[in-house]
Formats: sequence, structure tokens, C-alpha cells
Amino acid sequence: MCYTVSAVPDQGTTSTMRQIRIGTSGWVYPEWRGAFYPKGLPQRLELAHLAGQVNSVEINGSFYSLRSPANYRSWADRTPDDFVLAVKGPKLVTHTRRLHDVEDALTAFFESGVRELGPKLGPVLWQFPPSLHFDADSLAAFLELLPTRPIRHAIEARHRSFHDPAFLELLRAHDIAVVIADSAGRFPMIEQVTTDFVYVRLHGDEELYASDYSPEALEQWAGKIRGWATDRDVYVYFDNTMRGAAPHNAIALADRLGVLSRE
Repeated sequence: MCYTVSAVPDQGTTSTMRQIRIGTSGWVYPEWRGAFYPKGLPQRLELAHLAGQVNSVEINGSFYSLRSPANYRSWADRTPDDFVLAVKGPKLVTHTRRLHDVEDALTAFFESGVRELGPKLGPVLWQFPPSLHFDADSLAAFLELLPTRPIRHAIEARHRSFHDPAFLELLRAHDIAVVIADSAGRFPMIEQVTTDFVYVRLHGDEELYASDYSPEALEQWAGKIRGWATDRDVYVYFDNTMRGAAPHNAIALADRLGVLSRE
């Protein structure tokens, strides 16, 4: 089965919808084998199998350790020409050093091969730990270090102190997206738009990283995405991976939006 990106159906207006990318956070999960992945499918073919049914994916292995240029080239080679791969920034920056003294770590990350994705490179995701409080000066210094366009950045803040207008002002000043994250109420959801794209992470509707999204919940998200996509690109990644719901939810949401067409 082959899927190609198509335009989102016009919702009764003359406005042109921007691109919508829908996929999963990562793709190497034992729980998916024999359920989403056909039984016996070699692990090396799992990305290609997923990429045949969604139009984007988050690379999350880069969060745990640096990857090589060969890794990034391989991921690009195993996905369709119009595919997009978002990349999760390393926890060394966000969790270990907590945004301080990270110049060398950022240089190592961006020189590790990220740009080898070429036109398939999507936004870079920076997920902050739940214990990291908002500090305007610290965050501003970090944002100044990030390479600018064509690389896009998105920040997922997980402490309630980020519900601060100053946080949003900093992101707007640097053209960085705030991640709209649904975490079954575990972490705050900051549903704001701060740049020319929207980045959504769906960690689970009722149970973090695990629960399935009901048809009603998917329709609610589809409605929001239609609104954002009138004038912004939208990236949506399902992280409810533990019981295998993520790829099925991603495909179902894409079908609701008419993002993918089967050939």
C-alpha cells in the first residue's frame, strides 16, 4: 500500500491549507511487532513500513545519544521523497545540563549528521524535564544559541511555571513553536501559537504514553488542526506507543483530515 501527501479538503472557504504532517514518536517498539508490523518483518524494514502509511515521524533515539551521519542518511534513504523527519534534541542539553553551558553539546548535536536529512529535515524538538522551571534569562540565552532557519525549533515545556506570557514572548521573538502536548493531564498543555507552524504531541488521551484516542477525541483534534492549517504548517506526533496505539491513531487522524491518499 502506498500513501502520498494530498491537499487538505477545502472546508468551504477559498483559503489554501498549509501542509499537515502526521506520524509517530519513534518507530522501534516491540509492542508493535505482530500487530502493526507484520509478523516476521525484519527490524531494518520497520521504518519503511511505517513511512508507507504516514507522512512524518519523530526521530527520538537522538534524545538518548548522538547518532552518526550514516544513521541520518539511512533514515532519509528508507523513507519516501516527500517524507519529513522531526528530530528530538539530546537530553544532555535539556535534562543533564538543563540549558546551561551547552554550546559544545549543541555543536556536537548539529554536527552529528542532522543536516544529512536535507529537505526531509523537520523541526527539532526540545523537550524540557518536568522539574525545569521557567527562567527567562536562562531560556533566552539558550534560544540565542540555536541555529536559525531553515532549521525550525519547537519547545515542549512540562512545568506549570511556563504558563507565563514572558515564555510565549520569548518564543515569538525567536520564531520558535511551543509544543501543544496532550499528556492525559500529567503536564500542562499550553495551547498557543507562537510562530508560523504548530507542533502537537499526543501522549495519550487518558493514560500517559499508553491509551488509545477514541474517534471522538480524534475528531476534536482534527477540528483544531483544520483551523491551524489555514495559515500554518502543522506537525502532529502520537507518543502513545506503549500498547501500540500510536500508528493506528496517526493513520486514523490523517484519514479524517484527508492528508494522505492511497494509490
